[in-house]
Amino acid sequence: MTTTVLAADWDRIGDTFLEAIWDTLVMVAITLVAAGILGLVVGVLLYTTRPGGILRNAPVYTLLNVLVNFVRPIPFIILIVALQPLTLTVMGTSVGRNAGIFVMVIAATFTVARIVEQNLVSIDPGMIEAARAMGASPWRIIRTVIIPEALGPLVLGYTFIFIAIVDMSAMVGYIGGGGLGDFAIVYGYRAFDPEAMYVAVLVIVVIVQAAQFFGNWLSKKIMRR
Repeated sequence: MTTTVLAADWDRIGDTFLEAIWDTLVMVAITLVAAGILGLVVGVLLYTTRPGGILRNAPVYTLLNVLVNFVRPIPFIILIVALQPLTLTVMGTSVGRNAGIFVMVIAATFTVARIVEQNLVSIDPGMIEAARAMGASPWRIIRTVIIPEALGPLVLGYTFIFIAIVDMSAMVGYIGGGGLGDFAIVYGYRAFDPEAMYVAVLVIVVIVQAAQFFGNWLSKKIMRR
């Protein structure tokens, strides 16, 4: 049995490739912003409501902790299928880029929350106690002590999340969400066109490397202050 390998016809698939890059960037950007904000809120609540926290509240902490532990281990491709009814209700469709972004935001939010909590736990409790002794309110402590002290490590954490979101975007192609992952599979693997597949993979690697270098640079700059 002979397998025919075709060279990429970029005149034919060039526009589709550019659209796939755009789709990936849009999905990653929206997910990072939305999940970054939501995950930060949940992560701060996990840290502040835990036993000994400035807003300690056992029921709230237990609920959030169980919810994060429940969602995080679910493989993203399975989560896409499991959340189809919710996605359909909220987005009006369970296929396409917007539906994919909705699921990506949910998955990334809980991952961000745990990363935020883990970074905040490393803060010196003495600094928080000093702020409380000076009469600072919980919100002021969160805004002026907790977040600034953990900002450098948080940048690295968000860089890791960015890379994970790029990985998620590659799987959104299974529900018609487009992106570079979908392009690599449809126009590369299934079309026996390794050139198209490798070019798509190369662009993904470049995006990830650029994000990693920027995250490392920004984190170092923040921690040197």
